Amino acid sequence: MSFSKKVAFHTLGCKVNQYETESIKNQLIKRGYEEVPFEDKSDIYIINSCTVTSIADRKTRNMLRRAKKINPDAKVIVTGCYAQTNSREILEIEDVDFVIDNKNKSNIVNFVGAIEDISFEREKNGNIFQEKEYQEYEFATLREMTRAYVKIQDGCNHFCSYCKIPFARGKSRSRKKENILKEIEKLVEDGFKEVILIGIDLSAYGEDFQEKDNFEALLEDILKIKNLKRVRIGSVYPDKITDRFIELFKNKNLMPHLHISLQSCDDTVLKNMRRNYGSALIRESLLKLKSKVENMEFTADVIVGFPKEDEIMFQNTYNLIKEIEFSGLHIFQYSDREGTIASSMDGKVDAKTKKQRADRLDSLKQEMIIQSRKKYLEKSLEVLVEEEKDGEYFGYSQNYLRVKFKSDEKDLINKLINIKIKCVENDMLIGEKEM
Repeated sequence: MSFSKKVAFHTLGCKVNQYETESIKNQLIKRGYEEVPFEDKSDIYIINSCTVTSIADRKTRNMLRRAKKINPDAKVIVTGCYAQTNSREILEIEDVDFVIDNKNKSNIVNFVGAIEDISFEREKNGNIFQEKEYQEYEFATLREMTRAYVKIQDGCNHFCSYCKIPFARGKSRSRKKENILKEIEKLVEDGFKEVILIGIDLSAYGEDFQEKDNFEALLEDILKIKNLKRVRIGSVYPDKITDRFIELFKNKNLMPHLHISLQSCDDTVLKNMRRNYGSALIRESLLKLKSKVENMEFTADVIVGFPKEDEIMFQNTYNLIKEIEFSGLHIFQYSDREGTIASSMDGKVDAKTKKQRADRLDSLKQEMIIQSRKKYLEKSLEVLVEEEKDGEYFGYSQNYLRVKFKSDEKDLINKLINIKIKCVENDMLIGEKEM
């Protein structure tokens, strides 16, 4: 087959996946490939998969089939977490030409260049647990409006009872500090004011180095970078919010928002999930952080309907979430993931009950969204402006609240503007530019 060098991408799942796709895309473009939208006819389709939920698996399979429908003669490549854990299953799908695991993902550009070779293996799948060091991706900026993402770590050592990710990503591996700092310095040179640190388990940073390092020390060095205005942390576990970690927020360039990998606030459920902490620690660490850091806001992931979760256990989670008050929640109904401890647990919660609990938590979420934002009425927030539509500007405050304001001024994109908040509209703060 002769390629016209058109390639299309579709990425499922987290920002880590998106970051890796961006690097692959950048490398292929450098080699002369033309990126086209996924719905267009392409010679090569690359699907970077996720396997966090059964829904993610299904979405991957749907995208594989869609690619072949668009162009039956195309080469369809699937990579990512689902490709790592379920390669044989994917190979049975006739719409798939090649399966490349996470271990080999960073080298996918060379595979793409070799697929005209009739002897090329359909499957590249190795033992991800053999990976001992962080695998560098060629630098490519993953941007979201005016913000840029920086990957600092991969893998996870927790092996929570419901989660496949350690089997998809391997053990925790930290990126060399000098490479992280170099990338951020380059982003600042390119005009970015905000970077977001991402990984599978950020707080495990440095634990795998021979000379032990840690996440707090890395943050201290990042915060020293000249002209970097905002550092945002992607996600943390509640038990990693130490006194030293809290102290770092005295630096105003560290944004007062955290996404918490919460999952539950009930002691029994947390134990069954194999989380290494209980509800008392969640309450203590999050409320302490709120009391110590001005305008601190939290968002969180929560699973409802975990095996053996009864009404009292769910209510414990509901009550503590309400007490702490979150500015946003990602609510997931538990689903079995093959090979995990939880998948073989008894006491499965029926679909109707799971939906009811998700709906109740969603109602609380809507209440908290309003309450968390009303606190800022008549207050001033610094906003990084991201986009403009018909004279209305949109951006995010330091604590990751979406803000809208009107202005006749031009060229406000990527500027830090003080906005006085006047009202709340759904989940958005509406304000006026301070003179």
